[in-house]
Amino acid sequence: MKLVIAVVHGEDAGALVDALTDKDYRVTRLHSTGGFLKQANATVMLGVEEEQVEEVLALIRETCHARSQYINPMPPLMEPGEFYMPYPVEVTFGGATVFVLEVARHERL
Repeated sequence: MKLVIAVVHGEDAGALVDALTDKDYRVTRLHSTGGFLKQANATVMLGVEEEQVEEVLALIRETCHARSQYINPMPPLMEPGEFYMPYPVEVTFGGATVFVLEVARHERL
């Protein structure tokens, strides 16, 4: 038995949960926040047999996509009289961070 933990972008979480439940996987979704832009994420957890891990990873790859966004960087601390002109910077975020852990014991109560 394996525990798959996927931290995904909030916009992808619903589609991922739908894709997993369509394949009869039992899924737990936890709302979370974090990352570089402090945007909404979701942590999706599911227990699967070892031979199902690759199918789950394929569903995550198909459903969760990286995105690009332009942000204005925070200005550094400046001395009075200095002028700082921020330029938008493109950052990539989203996709998924996935952990696959060995489960020592599993019980459904």
